[in-house]
Amino acid sequence: MAILDNIASPADLRGLRQAELVTLAQEIRECLVATVSQNGGHLASNLGVVELTLALHRVFDSPRDKILWDVGHQSYTHKLITGRGPLFHTLRQHGGISGFPDPAESPHDVVACGHASTALSTAMGVALARDLAGEKYHVLAVVGDGALTGGMAFEALNHIGQRGTRLIVVLNDNGMSISPTVGALARRLSKFRMDHRYQRAKVDARRAVTSLPLGDRAWDSAKFLKNRLKRLVLPTLMWEELGFSYMGPLDGHDLAALEAALRQAKEYSERPVVLHVITQKGKGFAPAEGDAVRYHGVSPAGAPKILSYSEVFARTVLRLAREDPRVVAITAAMLGGTGLEAVAKEFPQRVFDVGICEQHAVTMAAGLASQGYVPIVAVYSTFLQRAFDQIVHDVCLQRLPVVFAVDRAGIVGDDGKTHQGSFDLSYLGLIPNLIVAAPADEDELQHLLHTAVRAGAPMAVRYPRGSGPGVEPSAHLRELPVGRWVVLREGHDLAIVGIGATVAPALAAADVLASQGVEATVVNARYAKPLDEELLRDVATQTGRVLVAEENTVWGGLGSQVRACLTGMAGVRLECLGLPDAFIEHGSQEELRARFGLDAAGIARCARESFPNLSAAPSSTWSA
Repeated sequence: MAILDNIASPADLRGLRQAELVTLAQEIRECLVATVSQNGGHLASNLGVVELTLALHRVFDSPRDKILWDVGHQSYTHKLITGRGPLFHTLRQHGGISGFPDPAESPHDVVACGHASTALSTAMGVALARDLAGEKYHVLAVVGDGALTGGMAFEALNHIGQRGTRLIVVLNDNGMSISPTVGALARRLSKFRMDHRYQRAKVDARRAVTSLPLGDRAWDSAKFLKNRLKRLVLPTLMWEELGFSYMGPLDGHDLAALEAALRQAKEYSERPVVLHVITQKGKGFAPAEGDAVRYHGVSPAGAPKILSYSEVFARTVLRLAREDPRVVAITAAMLGGTGLEAVAKEFPQRVFDVGICEQHAVTMAAGLASQGYVPIVAVYSTFLQRAFDQIVHDVCLQRLPVVFAVDRAGIVGDDGKTHQGSFDLSYLGLIPNLIVAAPADEDELQHLLHTAVRAGAPMAVRYPRGSGPGVEPSAHLRELPVGRWVVLREGHDLAIVGIGATVAPALAAADVLASQGVEATVVNARYAKPLDEELLRDVATQTGRVLVAEENTVWGGLGSQVRACLTGMAGVRLECLGLPDAFIEHGSQEELRARFGLDAAGIARCARESFPNLSAAPSSTWSA
């Protein structure tokens, strides 16, 4: 029987010998590769922290001691050894365990966390709560060097160091977030990670001292010299000036060394500690070791290999950049995820990866726009939430022509409640001066991007994760009139208004209804803001029934705007179909769309249930 099969809790690790731990680490890596290859998920980051996770749980007593993960996608080994091993095959599956920490799953997960740069602030809050209650447990934040590029992390470090609050920061330094880590701090850490002078000096000094008659005792008495050597090449001064004690760097795959350092940090009580650990992303799986970016996130087995919206976006930006030297692109540590790698390869001086700093990305874009450039900020919907104030104050207040390419809008699926793009139509739609659009297919995406760079105003283009209906992008780009909707199908019984990912299922739903004797008008509301109020009122008057379908929360989304527009129109009934006022759990996009009635069958069913007398609709037809 495998050792992993006998691990039901972290307590089961503490009786294992070193040889058994090495075997266990290999079994965990095999389990990670097998499960993630089948289900999809974050592979390289989890392969890199196997030994570190084992060491943490052997030295500390979770859940009494609190271990927080930043970013939470590196917590798969943590899940395997905290009682979720028998359920691990359900990872990221509908009804299964999450790909991120979740207190609803286990008391070993302190908080739900899927966004970077949050653990230090959370850890500070937990540590303050401990101190206020007079308790004595330990608080640890395992922070990747990519997450440390986020401004929120520095705010927390400043406060922790200023107060001297007792907690341990484990800096997991692998030189990567998703794309290679950028920024001055990353360069500094990389310098020390690659600098062998300290290690060589330490070995030479120990050899010289221990050869003396007093042996190891003489080495212990040479700590002053050792610390002076460390100061020559290690970032101790930076951390000490912030109020931390620094330990490291350590080999993050040496279990014995990790455990010894963690025990030392555990006993230290004078001030907060930073333990600097060097790990290899993708460790133990040759393909991931060789290409950690590609294997950061892995698609499930059998995932279709067709053109995605992100790929269409990247091709279009490349085309726009070739045509217009004012076009620049900005991303927050998501060069690969947003598709901008190809653009950066051809235009390295016009593509900016700012690290995990969405606020900075947006305000920097405002600065570029103020000087005549047209910046395209490529960011996932769930991460753009972090820059809301910057969109309002720095871009839209000044009506600066920044283009927001909002990837992963609507239902994203397997990454779950921390990553669903459920809110962008609501939070973007309330901002003055901002145009908000969503393409119905791949071809419309490129035309909307072309329109956005020429709009002369802030404009957001939101599009889903994965592929669209399969419409081949046309050879020529054209501008799509701002605020104009399109009637795709005419009918007299009701009007179905779709936007973005709901347009194709709305058309399919109209086919279903037609087979039942109901004729529906289908509208592609490609602009959520401004509304095409004239067309909306026309179809509402002609049919008397309007059904709005959107992959966004029903609160504040397109349906809310349509309701406001139609208020006071006698004889018009409106139904809004969207995501509920809740955080959406993980599952495939298809499963979740079916669950919330946003597929063809669900839209047709909603139409029937909302308007039971469809056959009694006016007989007049709508004409363009």
